[in-house]
Amino acid sequence: MKLQCTTSNSIRGAFIYSAGDTIAALMLNEFSMYRLIGMILIGATVYAFEIPNYFNWIEQKTAALKGAQLTLTKTMFAILYFNPLWIARHLICIKVFSGNYEQINVHLLQIAAWSFLANIPISIVANFFIQNKISLKWRFFASAVFSALMAIYYALSETIFK
Repeated sequence: MKLQCTTSNSIRGAFIYSAGDTIAALMLNEFSMYRLIGMILIGATVYAFEIPNYFNWIEQKTAALKGAQLTLTKTMFAILYFNPLWIARHLICIKVFSGNYEQINVHLLQIAAWSFLANIPISIVANFFIQNKISLKWRFFASAVFSALMAIYYALSETIFK
């Protein structure tokens, strides 16, 4: 599989992920220019690279499948990707870019696990739609929009699941 990173995905990732996190930061009265810049950088680089390539991998791994097996497998692969470790990494990025290094601890993994479990019903529906109804070309964009909404939830989950 040839890995790819496009300028359009970097721009989309920068804007969409940072927008979702900025909304969450404003809701929690935690806005920081450093956090905004950090989320722009993460969205434009890490997320813009890894997520579209993972979606390409899903396409390759499920190419021989048909019908319900194809639909279910693609949906489950997407849900497994955005797992508690992914959520914890996102929360750690928030802490790093906010300068709250002392708040990085194992408790973030517990918050991420509860957050993941609580959003499974929503994730199933959203990832079913993204993986099975959106063309591969637009899948990162759709996933980024969903993830921006989830970024609000993840940021709030630290308050919800403390």
